[in-house]
Amino acid sequence: MVTYIARRLLLSLFTVWAISLLSFVIILLPPGDYVDAYIAQLTASGSLVSQEEAQNLRAQYGLDQPVYVQYVRWAGLALTGNFGMAMEYNRPVSEVIGDRLSLTMVVSIAALFVTWVVALPIGVYSAVRQYSLFDYVFTFIGFIGVAVPGFLLALLVLYFGFVLFDANIGGLFSVEYADAPWSVGRAQDLLAHLPIPALIIGLATTAQAMRVMRANLLDELRKPYVVTARAKGLPWSRVVLKYPVRVALNPFASTVGYSLPYVVSGSIIVSLVLSLPTVGPLLLKSLIAQDMFLAGTIVLLIGLMTVVGTFLSDLLLLWIDPRIRFEG
Repeated sequence: MVTYIARRLLLSLFTVWAISLLSFVIILLPPGDYVDAYIAQLTASGSLVSQEEAQNLRAQYGLDQPVYVQYVRWAGLALTGNFGMAMEYNRPVSEVIGDRLSLTMVVSIAALFVTWVVALPIGVYSAVRQYSLFDYVFTFIGFIGVAVPGFLLALLVLYFGFVLFDANIGGLFSVEYADAPWSVGRAQDLLAHLPIPALIIGLATTAQAMRVMRANLLDELRKPYVVTARAKGLPWSRVVLKYPVRVALNPFASTVGYSLPYVVSGSIIVSLVLSLPTVGPLLLKSLIAQDMFLAGTIVLLIGLMTVVGTFLSDLLLLWIDPRIRFEG
């Protein structure tokens, strides 16, 4: 088991390096750079930037260097926790991301918690009570959850919240706590606003996980060992929960690897609609401005979340399924 975990850790480190390289190169693929986008913005507003000023800006941000030099410089700074300057904000990237990263993690974990708490029992119940009334109801809700885009659901929630309750339910904080320092009151205000974005963002993942759990458990319930255990007179609850549910959890647990980054990358439009102060809208803005240090850092963090989620999936599978413990 120790060898397995060590091997997965080494592969994770190599994957993080590959993600950092690919993300940096891909962000530089579009023509132009941040200075070009900045000059175009100034030109649209009626201001002019001379060629000398443009060259000075490129030298200031290191954009006049070859791509590999820019990457080595950025990677070296990243190893020390310094991800460079966010050119559009003229502040260090760590300061720009700062609070947004912690709030993104809170929303991600809350959405993942909703997925597991809702999808697991519903999937088990739908498989055990196949073709029952509630199975049809949950199946219909699952199809709706997969089909309806998250941003449309967010718009509907905002509309009905305003029409029925005359309240703006967007954001993660009330007005008085939006820019306030952290305190017990601000934490309580965050918890009060968290359920709605967590439910909206986690709905699609919940619907998919519910269907996956139902299908896997149905396959297990038809296998001979379940029929034999039932024929021996074991209680139905014990027959289902002891082995079939545990085996059916394998694909369910493996979804953690992409659920964490999906909550960030797949909820950018939802975050814009709900005015959530997460890194999703910040990533979109940095890509438009071609701010490679800020965008590259966020893409790297999303990739890191994928690696961490995959490693957690491996540990969960190692705990759930003894067959994976193949050492020796």
